[in-house]
Amino acid sequence: MNWGLIGASTIASEHMIGAIRANSGHDVVSVLSSSPTRGKEYAAKRGITASTTSLDDILNGSDIDAVYISTTNEKHLPQAMAAIAAGKHVLCEKPLAMTVADAATMVRAAQDSGIVLATNHHLRNAGSHLAIRNLITTGRLGEVLSIRIFHAVMLPEHLRGWRIDNPLAGGGVIPDIVVHDADTVRFYLGEDPADVVAQELSGAMGVDVEDSVMSVWTTPSGVTVQTHESFTHPFAGSGIEVHGTKGSVIARNVMTQQPVGDILLRTASGEKSIEYSLHNLYERSVSKFAIAVTGDGQPAATGVDGLKSLAVAEAVKKAAVTGQRTTVDYGGY
Repeated sequence: MNWGLIGASTIASEHMIGAIRANSGHDVVSVLSSSPTRGKEYAAKRGITASTTSLDDILNGSDIDAVYISTTNEKHLPQAMAAIAAGKHVLCEKPLAMTVADAATMVRAAQDSGIVLATNHHLRNAGSHLAIRNLITTGRLGEVLSIRIFHAVMLPEHLRGWRIDNPLAGGGVIPDIVVHDADTVRFYLGEDPADVVAQELSGAMGVDVEDSVMSVWTTPSGVTVQTHESFTHPFAGSGIEVHGTKGSVIARNVMTQQPVGDILLRTASGEKSIEYSLHNLYERSVSKFAIAVTGDGQPAATGVDGLKSLAVAEAVKKAAVTGQRTTVDYGGY
């Protein structure tokens, strides 16, 4: 497939262009940027044939089969809807949209048009998380009782900008990181969080959007999930713990874009280090997407997966603002 990039983004340059080209027969042939100068420089530096400031230029190109959307969050809905209408398959960054209602509009449009819509949730593509999920689904942990997620980081300066000063573009740690953790929990358990309580903080970076949040979720089966997400913690490290009746998994430094981190399985027999595949997360995401386009299987994370992770984030935000336990509304999905 030939791809068009909707957004001359950092994540595209650092991860996605290489991941697309690592899949045989795939290439990036055009990039959309709001700045003609930046677009030309971006394309030239990365060996992309064409750059444009017009969405129509990319969507009307008969040589483009799929688009990767990595613009700011408020642009996802109109850009994805235009791509779907043009018959282009869509791999979209998270959060899928600004609201669950908007995400549902995207999902329905893709379904009605026979278009593959996928969410680029990278963590479920990691060898570490695939290994942890396998421990859960094969019963090595017994009945899962609780999950704790540590995803408090220091947001790098080059990624700040709209993420810390523009709520209208979807800034804030909740849409940026909570969606990752929600998707990971859903991937592990195969069920959707039912309700949440939460508390947020802002101002540590001099911003108007939340830069830290802690929350507790419950699932229909009774699993309790505790999460901590932040843009302001330089030394906390990331990790996830899953505790069951027969064992616990303690994983450190696995909430990342790289195939790194350590996984420890603790049971009555003692402690054991768990090995896992070190494949590139984004290459797997693109590969699963490409296979889905051929009609064989599903993307690693579908549009519905993106909608549901967004629904959890919406509930976390509402609970933090109101101080009330909030039911997660999945918009009928």
